[in-house]
Amino acid sequence: MFKDLAKRTLRQLGYSVVKTRGRYSADGLSTLHQPRFLSNPAFGEAYRRGVAAGRGVDPGFEWRVHTALWAASRALEVQGDFVECGVNAGFISSAIMQYLKWETLDRRFHLIDTFRGPDFSQYSEAEADAGRVAHAALRSGSYVVDIDRVRANYSQWPGAMVVEGTIPRVLPTLALEQVAFVHIDLNCAAPEAAALEYFWDRLSKGGLILLDDYAYANCLHQGDLLDETAHGLGTEILTLPTGQGLLLK
Repeated sequence: MFKDLAKRTLRQLGYSVVKTRGRYSADGLSTLHQPRFLSNPAFGEAYRRGVAAGRGVDPGFEWRVHTALWAASRALEVQGDFVECGVNAGFISSAIMQYLKWETLDRRFHLIDTFRGPDFSQYSEAEADAGRVAHAALRSGSYVVDIDRVRANYSQWPGAMVVEGTIPRVLPTLALEQVAFVHIDLNCAAPEAAALEYFWDRLSKGGLILLDDYAYANCLHQGDLLDETAHGLGTEILTLPTGQGLLLK
């Protein structure tokens, strides 16, 4: 019954429904194409390290992690620090540092979060009306509020810098001039747009910015504001079928 309802809903929204038995179907993405990265042992190690950061919780978003690993790998080709805005348990950044063998690199990775959950004052009325304000997620424990746990997770990697603060207020305190890679996952339009605007001028030519939930079905206001910000910066966001957005300087 649920599957039939889901199919009808997708059709009403204008999406086609494709049978994907034996194929990849997860995290809002269904495709008949081969998820070739799943056969890469290095990907498996990185993904498992991300799961470990979340204390064994597997969110089932392999293709999203694959995208992040690819983008971070390409960013090593240019000068600058790495940044994550919205760390939570540290899944994506932990997977990246495992994949890139961060302990062998002379780079800094700035890991920015309130580590107290979202700043509810930053949500717009449109986001509140759409149910984007994450009170229930905070109460259920979806947001990590134990910064000591986070610091312990990153303790194996030199150059991992845990930064406690709210974006954009904390950004001017960062000791960085040039960045190569930025991952933005704040689940809120205003601070994501502020982070994009702040880091774009500091991004090396060839550097990348990855937006986690840019094209999610319930993130219309967020996507609109990010598009407006990108256009103001003279660039355009690549929409990915994972729901992510990607920018190349």
